Amino acid sequence: MKLRNTVLAALVALVTFAFAGKGVEYKVVKNQSKVSWKGTKVTGEHAGAISIASGQLSSDGKNILGGSFDIDMNSITCSDITDPKSNQDLVGHLKSDDFFGTAKHPKATLVLTKVTPTKTKGQYLVNGDLTIKGIKKPVQFPATITHAGNQIKAKANIKVDRTKYDIKYGSGSFFDNLGDKAISNEFDLNVDLVAQR
Repeated sequence: MKLRNTVLAALVALVTFAFAGKGVEYKVVKNQSKVSWKGTKVTGEHAGAISIASGQLSSDGKNILGGSFDIDMNSITCSDITDPKSNQDLVGHLKSDDFFGTAKHPKATLVLTKVTPTKTKGQYLVNGDLTIKGIKKPVQFPATITHAGNQIKAKANIKVDRTKYDIKYGSGSFFDNLGDKAISNEFDLNVDLVAQR
């Protein structure tokens, strides 16, 4: 009887430890979360938004243990061009094979691999794997993360070098004599995220 109780206690402890290590899942609240993008070129810049299709974070209540997100590449919009035709032309070009090739690659993914607290409260350094056009590359970016009741709120700025994902259109690194038509290799993703358990 004593042995059975000891074994039972050990099993309970093991299950509790495994659960604690895995953390609690928080699902992204899509209508409260947003991702905006900004790309620059010699003559100016363009900006817009893109939707998170699904995502979740794992937390032990204080720290983020992991997470993954699917980004709907067909949802990309432009917010700075008011003429409907010009706006549609730019969005169509961004969806084409020159850029994100959304017909073949309708989603991008971000998987968090490590979230490290910094010396500043609420500030973290995040490592992850970003996949665009089927190409996976490591990324690192700062983030502000807070636990509030049953929610996690996070803000981050991710700088992405598009040429690493075979998006070379208009890049001065690969084409000569572009002049004022050159487009910066890096673009920004600004993430404002709410996840709830």
